[in-house]
Amino acid sequence: MSTDTGGGLPASDLKTSLDECMIALDMFLNNNFQEALCFLQAKSKESMYHALTYATMLEMQAMMTFDPHDIMNAGNTMKEAQAVCQRFRKKSTVADSFNTLVRGQSLDQFTEEEIHAEVCYAECLLQRAALTFLQDENMVSFIKGGIKVRNSYQTYKELDSLQKCANYVKGDSHCHFEGGVKLGVGAFNLTLSMLPTRILRLLEFVGFSGNKDYGLTQLHEGTAAHSFRALLCTLLLLCYHTFLSFVLGTGKGNIEEAENLLQPYLKRYPKGAIFLFFAGRIEEIKGNIDNAIQRFEECCEAQQNWKQFHHMCYWQLMWCFTYKQQWKMAYFYADLLSKESSWSKATYVYMKAACLSMFGEQDSKPFEDNEVQLFRQVPSLKVKIAGKSLPTEKFAIRKSRRYLPQNPIPLPVPPLEMMYIWNGYAVIGKQRDLTEAMLMTLTLAEEALEGAAASEFLVDDQCLVKLLKGLCFKYLDRISEAEECFKYIPANEKKIKYDEYLVPNAWLELALLYLQLGRRQEAIKLLENAKHNYKNYSMESRTHFRIQDALLQAKSVPHNGC
Repeated sequence: MSTDTGGGLPASDLKTSLDECMIALDMFLNNNFQEALCFLQAKSKESMYHALTYATMLEMQAMMTFDPHDIMNAGNTMKEAQAVCQRFRKKSTVADSFNTLVRGQSLDQFTEEEIHAEVCYAECLLQRAALTFLQDENMVSFIKGGIKVRNSYQTYKELDSLQKCANYVKGDSHCHFEGGVKLGVGAFNLTLSMLPTRILRLLEFVGFSGNKDYGLTQLHEGTAAHSFRALLCTLLLLCYHTFLSFVLGTGKGNIEEAENLLQPYLKRYPKGAIFLFFAGRIEEIKGNIDNAIQRFEECCEAQQNWKQFHHMCYWQLMWCFTYKQQWKMAYFYADLLSKESSWSKATYVYMKAACLSMFGEQDSKPFEDNEVQLFRQVPSLKVKIAGKSLPTEKFAIRKSRRYLPQNPIPLPVPPLEMMYIWNGYAVIGKQRDLTEAMLMTLTLAEEALEGAAASEFLVDDQCLVKLLKGLCFKYLDRISEAEECFKYIPANEKKIKYDEYLVPNAWLELALLYLQLGRRQEAIKLLENAKHNYKNYSMESRTHFRIQDALLQAKSVPHNGC
């Protein structure tokens, strides 16, 4: 492979660019966010790696804050980085060039810099697709984004084949190139494997396919090398094990692996906000809520430049205190978010109202706030990011409409319902005392409903409480009671007026219970029923992701005649 670039920069400049980007990453991880961005921005119009790293840092900020401004800014900057990378690519078509390369002909027609330009260009496309999904969990948007990045997917496949060729000559910066390929191949395989079957079939039609284990392996290998992409591979795996597997799955992330990946970075960057945040999330998932609270507080203290990182911690702290049913503290963090974060005012105010609704009669309410008034504000706070409403926000607005009439019928346990949407029962399920306390609260709510006057919402509310009780019973190993709760909801399906989402989710939870008991075939049948026979309900995309994750688990279990 040639080392000069035929009019471009010499290969030594490629190495210099990579070295400088590694320095910038080190600044970033030491909480010197603005210094790192300024350092990179100076050369972001002339160096593909400076452009990509600059845009990647802005995307990492957007991914962790969900701030609409951050998302738009990251998307525009990534588009600019893509244009810079394009200037360094070989001018002939990618497909033609790689076809000859893979067949072992004309290896010298690509310089090392042009090979790096291909992987950087593909990475820009991949990260732009990730932002598309961050803006909206809607499947149609994801398909559009997926089809847009077919070039990225094909390029990664070709680059992967290229570096396995016997006559491929490794350049001086090969480890960075190889890390880029592993990042892309791993990210695509992992992401595609998580998609619901109906979407996968469509994507397979246009040439996509995903293998979860292969994706995880590629990313894991990418973390091991001393390369520019090692950090990104690590962060993607941490996000998968601590967030994606929970929010878009059934909570089966590998926490031990996440801890092993995090420890070297936490040791090197003990005050690094990103790593303190993940350390808190790992403690939270393990059920060590007090340790998690301590880590999130440390994360807030570690830096003051990017307040958005504080908002991520506030969100997690709000949930930690919800798990402990310490409603004043949960309210406090929801209130902070509603005042400081622009991600979703509607969701934050909904959670403020939801926490207030759980206060006891003797508890004084902060700032003389009134939950009914707060719930009534929620619909007016709706925002659109890139023309789309957030699924969580839509859910909060729909639930809040109950409070618009003069004499509203209150929601029974609104924060505990939203906790289900974010899969929080998989967290408290690790701590028996938290689960028992939650069950007691739900039992009291159920008794209150039994004594309530008949209303159009009564059956919906009873079914909701049954679903949440079923989860508590499951984690307390009271299996028959859990099964009875989950079955109660489909049995009353025809009486449910508004909360249609409860029925497919009850089937999903019953299927997961059966999987736990080894009743595999019954579980698959229930999952297929939930997948095919229900549509147009709240949080549908999220439920379909969880169904897909459960089906993957069911089909990976060896046949044992069950």
